[in-house]
Amino acid sequence: MGRVENKVALITGGARGLGEATGRLMAQEGATVVLTDVLDDEGQALVDDIVAHGGKASYLHQDVTDEAAWADITGRIVAEHGRLDIVVNNAGIVLDASVEDTTLEGFQRVNSINNEAVFLGTREAIKVMKNQDPKGGSIVNISSIAGLVGIENLAAYNASKGAVRLFSKSAALHVAKAGYKIRVNSVHPSYTWTPMVQHLGDNTGDRDGFFDALSAVHPIGRPGEPMDIAYGVLYLASDEASWTTGSELVIDGGITAG
Repeated sequence: MGRVENKVALITGGARGLGEATGRLMAQEGATVVLTDVLDDEGQALVDDIVAHGGKASYLHQDVTDEAAWADITGRIVAEHGRLDIVVNNAGIVLDASVEDTTLEGFQRVNSINNEAVFLGTREAIKVMKNQDPKGGSIVNISSIAGLVGIENLAAYNASKGAVRLFSKSAALHVAKAGYKIRVNSVHPSYTWTPMVQHLGDNTGDRDGFFDALSAVHPIGRPGEPMDIAYGVLYLASDEASWTTGSELVIDGGITAG
């Protein structure tokens, strides 16, 4: 049996990058995967490929900042699959700007997706998970090393990811003490070679040089690969992590160790 066999998993921002890797891995490990995103063509193509390789997956369009849409999404999942065991709040964006160069509009946009949507997804997951039979589940919120340390050109991103870290701990304490059998944890990747990070390299005009620069600053000698992070998410989502809640899983090639 797979590590998440017979579990139903919702992964936001699931069309590419970390969401894609996590969706593929969870499907390989036996989960029924529901991917959501605003990149409909890419999301559906990914689902078709997962299914073609024997996995169970579907795609739904979702703007994670739309509060009303969350209840609709979880309601559709429960109606079709009977329950919801795993929610991975993965959708996110980055703004390459220092505090001086960040507009209020940009700050609010980053935080609406990276922070407020994590709150909405966590709250909605709890509503479902505490009332299903058997009750319980795992919520995994994707933060960043930017939720642990400052990065001078990522002011809004720092704010959003730092918020995810402490919000996840608050939620974890609440659901544990309420006896809901729900676990909440955050994951903190360093620079991982996804389309979002590649875009930062494009901004420099030298993607290959940016890759080399990222390799140089990570003690392990390379930036992350999406599957590096997906395996961490899989652990937290699985029953292997049944005594793990309110924690922060740092997957960063050693960059924050020194």
